[in-house]
Amino acid sequence: MKYDFDETIDRRNTNSENVEGWREYIFKCGPEKVFPYEDHEFVRMWVADMEFAVAPEIRRAIKERVDKKILGYTMVYDEGYYQALSQWCKQRYGWSFPKEELVFSPGVIPALYQLVEDLVKPVCGKALTMTPAYGYFLHACEYNGVELVNSPLKLVDGQFAIDFDDLEKKAADPEVKMLMLCNPHNPTGRIWTEGELKRIAEIVEKYQLWIVSDEIHCDLIRVGVRHTPMGKIMPDYDKLITAISASKTFNLAGLMFSNIIIRNTEERKRLQARDKVIGLVNPLSVAAHKAAYEEGGEWLEELKAYIDNNLKFVEKFLQENIPEAVFTIPQATYFAWVDMSKALPGEEDLPMFFANNAGVLLEGGDGLFVDNAKGYIRLNLAMPKAVIEKGLTRMAEAVKARK
Repeated sequence: MKYDFDETIDRRNTNSENVEGWREYIFKCGPEKVFPYEDHEFVRMWVADMEFAVAPEIRRAIKERVDKKILGYTMVYDEGYYQALSQWCKQRYGWSFPKEELVFSPGVIPALYQLVEDLVKPVCGKALTMTPAYGYFLHACEYNGVELVNSPLKLVDGQFAIDFDDLEKKAADPEVKMLMLCNPHNPTGRIWTEGELKRIAEIVEKYQLWIVSDEIHCDLIRVGVRHTPMGKIMPDYDKLITAISASKTFNLAGLMFSNIIIRNTEERKRLQARDKVIGLVNPLSVAAHKAAYEEGGEWLEELKAYIDNNLKFVEKFLQENIPEAVFTIPQATYFAWVDMSKALPGEEDLPMFFANNAGVLLEGGDGLFVDNAKGYIRLNLAMPKAVIEKGLTRMAEAVKARK
């Protein structure tokens, strides 16, 4: 490989949420909580950022922007960024969108908060999503005093599938105004097929819902697999909003930058008018994301191959060492979504169990994944294989000792 994904990088003293923010996020506690392991002894497999170095092409672009010597108020004025993003979407997904539909947000999460505030809260409506779901889908609703309606995914031949009867029943509620779609799905890793997306589109159009399609994981797919944007499935639907970013793909989450593609002119103007950062962006973020779309393709392909191998390693390790664990390699994301209910029956708080007994930090359960997640854990595998092996070995020993 041209790029080194086996490198171990010390992230201490960088104000990293991954390193320093896990107590509050996972366990809702502070430094007063004492664990059997020192902080530096934990294997961190929780929050969705990578342990890999940012691609050198992107680091070089950031340095070149710094060397221009001034980092003043910045907005995206030139055509270069849109052209880079548009070409990326055309080449990888066969999808394009007009430049005027593109607006920016510090992240997909802030955009979700604002979109719920704009489109659901004023009409005292509800939002709908499929569960298990990313926690901030719920938090965006809680922040706005909006009810989130859950449509649980079901397991069919070991694969998560949409219960379309349940989804339509809940979409038919006249108080439901928005569907929050996650495509590819976090945490299960499903890439919805064109057939599934068309059925979703039929329901959305039938009940005239807003649909916010969170596609931030669309580049993090298995080698040889293809993502289908909702924008291709619903080419003319005015109430579709798509959220994408290079942040997840290229480990740039700290740069706080995302693309929000809004067809509806009225909502686009409203979101811009209510933008808490008044359209300003970080100049380094723009430089980094543009470089990612223009020069990051080779790095991404090597990353995908490395993560594919990590997933195969996890599958084999679990089969040999925790055979009661149920895991299928996902079509997308760099997560392993593992059913531990048979391996640890009666264990209600799996993150706490593995923190205390294995020194491994991970997420799981309904408390972090909004319903339909009991007994499951999510493992971040975007890290050197040696770190994953260390974490899994500790987990297997803890499960064995528990028995």
